[in-house]
Amino acid sequence: MGSDDLVPVGRVGKPHGVDGGFFVEGASEREDVFCAGATLYAGGQPVKVVALRHGSGGRPVIRLDRHVERGSELAVPRATLPQLDDEDEFYVFELVGLSVEEENGRMLGTVREVLEYPGNDVLELDSGASLPLVEACVRQVDLPGRRIVVAAGFADPE
Repeated sequence: MGSDDLVPVGRVGKPHGVDGGFFVEGASEREDVFCAGATLYAGGQPVKVVALRHGSGGRPVIRLDRHVERGSELAVPRATLPQLDDEDEFYVFELVGLSVEEENGRMLGTVREVLEYPGNDVLELDSGASLPLVEACVRQVDLPGRRIVVAAGFADPE
């Protein structure tokens, strides 16, 4: 299965317990992907979840049917994601790689990463700019056009 067909749902984190379990770092909110019996992909190869429990802070702790290196990305096939009902809805991973421009047409860069913060997610651009993923800033997400339009002023230094 190609990497374009896979969507990241977390990373192999620090060990938990003595049975081979580990914390899932950056875990997807779709906890069903970590249920016992679920298939994940690590390094592009399928692995089965043998057990799921919760550690400190309610974070998922899973055990797989084989050893996977710490830091390895855990992914699921894109085809297994639920369909979104609204055309204005999107998955956060779909924003990575989109160009970002202000309403006036000024290019700001390309989304390198979407960071998760308690208040809201933040678009981290390859230009070094950070933009809040909130309605006041993000005016339009155009997935087919591969671009995001933001309100003027959010990318300017204070």
